[in-house]
Amino acid sequence: MEHVIGFPGLGLEFTINRVAFSILGKDIYWYGIIICIGFLVAAAYASRRTVQFGYSLDNLYDLLILCVPIAIVCARLYYVFFEWGAYKDNPVEIFAIWHGGLAIYGGIIGAVLTIYFYGKHKHLNIPGMLDIAATGLIIGQIFGRWGNFFNAEAFGGSTSLPWGMTIDGGDPVHPTFLYESVWNLIGLALLHVCCKKRHFKGEIFLIYAAWYGFGRFWIEGLRTDSLYIPGTPLRVSQVLAGVSCLVALVLLVLGRKNKIETLGQIWMPTAMEKPIEVDKKESHE
Repeated sequence: MEHVIGFPGLGLEFTINRVAFSILGKDIYWYGIIICIGFLVAAAYASRRTVQFGYSLDNLYDLLILCVPIAIVCARLYYVFFEWGAYKDNPVEIFAIWHGGLAIYGGIIGAVLTIYFYGKHKHLNIPGMLDIAATGLIIGQIFGRWGNFFNAEAFGGSTSLPWGMTIDGGDPVHPTFLYESVWNLIGLALLHVCCKKRHFKGEIFLIYAAWYGFGRFWIEGLRTDSLYIPGTPLRVSQVLAGVSCLVALVLLVLGRKNKIETLGQIWMPTAMEKPIEVDKKESHE
């Protein structure tokens, strides 16, 4: 489980073991540790935005309890669906998520659906809740990609660029995990600034979808481990990234142009939404 990962153009080399340590004979992987750290940082940041956007922290805690397991299940099902050939003869392997195979877009879909149904049940403004979720998602993705580094996965094709990465002495390849982590870090800075003054509820989520979609579209094109739409040469994540980016940009323009208060008014301008749980003005820190 050990790999030698190097950046010869930068004079760097690391010997990485996927296993951080063992407890009672059970291996604890760096990937899981990094995901947990990302979750804690995302929850801490999102709690600040929860209060700013006028929700109670109880809403956030409820959603964290619901979204995390559902997002993991959906991320796994999404991956298995597009890699069914690898599981159809051994379906028990579907449950072995510790062997790898989680797709971020599946997790995002699961989280968004959970927020939608929770918001409907609690009579909360769903676009506003998605704004909070966007900040947590992008932080989780910043950390999560470093889990790929420890697993020596999610890399791209050959490159002669000075930051090319080698794995166990192979040819230099694009460190696409690093590209995406840095891209999302810049995106977090953008969302942080935009959070201080939203034009309408749902705007932060749309900015996230456009930013992440644009970056993932070109990064996915560099990767060698993409999932493909069955029977086509199309990379499913690249298609989703491109579509989500374009749709988000269109909705952002419409929202700004029409000076709406919440995202839902773009397609249902006469809809009356129930007030959010905590009635307070946003702070513009």
